[in-house]
Amino acid sequence: MSIDSRSPSPTLDELRAVAQPPHVRARKNAEHWTAELYLRHISIYLTALLVRTPITANGVTWLMIVSGWAIAASLFIPGIVGAILALFFSQLQLYFDCCDGEVARWRGTSSAMGVFLDKVGHYTTEGAVAIALGFRAVSDLSLLRTDPGGSYPYVVAGLALGCLVLFNKALNDMVHVSRAFNGLDRLPDTAEATAVHAGPVATLKRIARFVPFHRLYHSVEMSILAVVAAIVGIVAGVGIQADRVLVIGLAVLCAVSVVGHFVAIVASRRLS
Repeated sequence: MSIDSRSPSPTLDELRAVAQPPHVRARKNAEHWTAELYLRHISIYLTALLVRTPITANGVTWLMIVSGWAIAASLFIPGIVGAILALFFSQLQLYFDCCDGEVARWRGTSSAMGVFLDKVGHYTTEGAVAIALGFRAVSDLSLLRTDPGGSYPYVVAGLALGCLVLFNKALNDMVHVSRAFNGLDRLPDTAEATAVHAGPVATLKRIARFVPFHRLYHSVEMSILAVVAAIVGIVAGVGIQADRVLVIGLAVLCAVSVVGHFVAIVASRRLS
């Protein structure tokens, strides 16, 4: 079906064939597990409404960006209410993230600007969520002035976590930039393209599949953990101590993940 012949009011089957082709659903890194589990099954219904409106794919991406910023803002609300709001907005962000690409594929308007805005959305969201977790562990921000020794360590941990999350994400983009600068083909989004086939690094990667803490740094996972920490704080009666353990633990584990990610890239064939 050519772009010019596509109906402005497609059926769901027509829309799925163009907006959700198999190669999109099979992407290794670009698809979050929630997309495959349920979001792609329901995003098509919103996309069917969006393609009947004047909104552009980039306009939908802006909705994704604002939803992402709302995750971090929600985490400044103390207690379980803020955590649940953050989890809601994390789902809404990924919902719009599915829809913007579907709108672009149906209308044939995929662009470098769309990719750029998508990157801005995910980088700013995941960095801000990590930083917000540090402030959340302080609870009362006035403690930054009255009790800096007891509050600053958690803010610093959040800032460190934010920097590590952003650097970990940037490593993947560094691979693509390095390949482009050296005239290499675009790296396919498959498990084979990023595989380490032998040696101790390959063994560690196989072990990591059973304890996948390196996958905790998406806004969805961090929001889920914020909810878990809030529940533990209530049930165990420890309050924000659970949030403090969470942000410190995530910062330490993310540092390990960054080192492992760097070593895995160097040990693979991604740069050759």
